[in-house]
Amino acid sequence: MQGNVYLKFYLTEKQLHQSKSMSEWLLETARALGAPGGSVFRAVAGYGRHGRLHEETFFELGADLPVQVEFVLEPTRANQLLGVIAAENISLPYVRYVVECGNTLPQA
Repeated sequence: MQGNVYLKFYLTEKQLHQSKSMSEWLLETARALGAPGGSVFRAVAGYGRHGRLHEETFFELGADLPVQVEFVLEPTRANQLLGVIAAENISLPYVRYVVECGNTLPQA
């Protein structure tokens, strides 16, 4: 068991940075910093601070659905990732908290 940080970012499908999707940019940046893994999840519906509902409907082919990008990393790597995002002048809502993680089977 290790003390790590769970870091989750909230964005939408259409958010871009450096001509690529923000979720892809976050994954690539975290990987370059040595994060052991990351995941992207697309929501069915959601709303944010502006109160605008984002949802997938049959008639809305160009939906801008909510996306969550999450990582479980060492606190140092989480700080590095947040630092890179700040240096790029990107404003993203996020949550961060300490988590316990491990493996159900002992390492051989």
